[in-house]
Parts: sequence; C-alpha cells; structure tokens
Amino acid sequence: MSVPSAAPESTDLLHTIAVGSTGPRIAFLHGLFGQGRNWNQIAKAVSGPGGADARCLLVDLPDHGRSPWSAGFSLEAYADAVALTLTAAAPGERWAVVGHSLGGKVAMVLALRHPDLVDRLVVVDIAPKGYGSLDRFAGYIREMQSLPLGELTSRADAEARFSEPDPGVKAFLLQNLRRDGGAWRWQANLDLVAGDAALQAGSLIAGWPESVDGLPPYSGPVLWVAGGESPYITREDGEGMRRYFPRTRQFTVKGAGHWVHTDAPEVVVAALRRFVASVD
Repeated sequence: MSVPSAAPESTDLLHTIAVGSTGPRIAFLHGLFGQGRNWNQIAKAVSGPGGADARCLLVDLPDHGRSPWSAGFSLEAYADAVALTLTAAAPGERWAVVGHSLGGKVAMVLALRHPDLVDRLVVVDIAPKGYGSLDRFAGYIREMQSLPLGELTSRADAEARFSEPDPGVKAFLLQNLRRDGGAWRWQANLDLVAGDAALQAGSLIAGWPESVDGLPPYSGPVLWVAGGESPYITREDGEGMRRYFPRTRQFTVKGAGHWVHTDAPEVVVAALRRFVASVD
C-alpha cells in the first residue's frame, strides 16, 4: 500500500529512455549530477541480445537531465515523481528498481513509500543514513559555477576551461552542459544543489528523511552492492539497512570505488541478471 504523495510541485512525468522489449521491468536511477543514460551500457547488457531478457527504463531524476526542475529538494518528492513515472510507463506492473548513490536513496524511499510498485530493489554503494554534508561535492559545484557560460565558444573550450584533473569526473560533470542555439546552460539544477550544499550539515541531499521511520519495512528482496574501495558503506551501516530492508543481501565488488557499475560493469551486469531472474 502506497503512502500519500509528498506533494511534488509538478505532475510532469520524468524523462526516460527505454532499453529492451520483453522480460521483467527494471528501472535505473542515477546519482547526483548524473543522468539516466549513465546506465545505458549496463541496461543493454542486462536486456540481452535483441533486448529480449529485460525491459529497462533509464530515468532522469528531477532536477537532472531532461526532467523538470523543482523549487526545493525532497527525497520523498523525488521518489513520488519516480513512482508516478513508472506507473504511467506500465500501469499495474511491478518493477525491479536499481539506484546508485543519490538514486539509491531515492530507490530506497520509493520502496518504503510505494512497496506495491517495487518487486525487488538493488541499492548501489549508499546506505539509508545521513552523510553530513555535500562537502565532497563542493569543489565540483564551485568549478561548475565558475565556468563562464556566456564566454564559451565550443565544448572543447568548456573542457579546456574546466579545471578538473580527473578526466572521468570532468566528462561526467560536463555531460550536464548543453547548448541551446548560441547559449550554453547547465542541464542539472545547479542552483538547487549549490543551495543545498550551503546548508552544510543540514543538507537534504546528503541526509536521510525522518518521515520513512514511521513506515513498515520493505518486505521484498534487496541486493546491496558495495564498492570494496568506497567509503560510502561501513560495517556499522548493516544494522540500519536491515531495519528498513530485512531481506537485504550484501555484495561487495573488490577493487571498485563508489561508481561500482563503471569500475566493474561485467560484475554488476552478472549480479543484476542473477538477482532479477531469481525466484522470490
């Protein structure tokens, strides 16, 4: 049974990309500053040759990609927007939901608020807890804000001006840069994220909503994927995870960091295929 909506400011559906034609339905949710298409290669591999093994939906979360922006951040509203979108895509059907980082939090809140919609859950390298602040993203946010959009002449110019030494991180962040005619803009709602980061320990994006504490635990199967080299999941997080999701099975990918599905795509694909195909 679903809980009442968290009153998102828009009833517009989120932007999605469909991959695959038959089989179980799987929704993929990305992390902060990501887009649904970040899961494209994983979804193609999971859906199999000709897309016959699974029907995947790659979702742009609110304030990201081509989805609508909101005036304020709320994990509950994000989860409700995903629920609305999945229900519209396949009325009356249930989904396996896969979420990484921020998308993992949204997926967990979705399962707790709309358990009838979620057949099973995969949470990638995040725990149901507050992480304090967005300090780890502060440098990225400052660099994005400092890029002189009005002076850019090309994407190559933007790449040259963007002072991020890690080429993978630079490409990930600059995927949010879009050109409309002769003007450049950030596709992600950068002002909203920057405003949340300014709250320091009060960050809602880094936090965990107290509202879910009054909800019943999610009774479906949960695969909890951790990066062996990532600090996002600790041994102490297991108790809290099992309180909300008693049927959790943890799977640690050795050598992988926070972006587990990027560091070890073959391992993640194999784990997803097994988990989605398993009998409840």
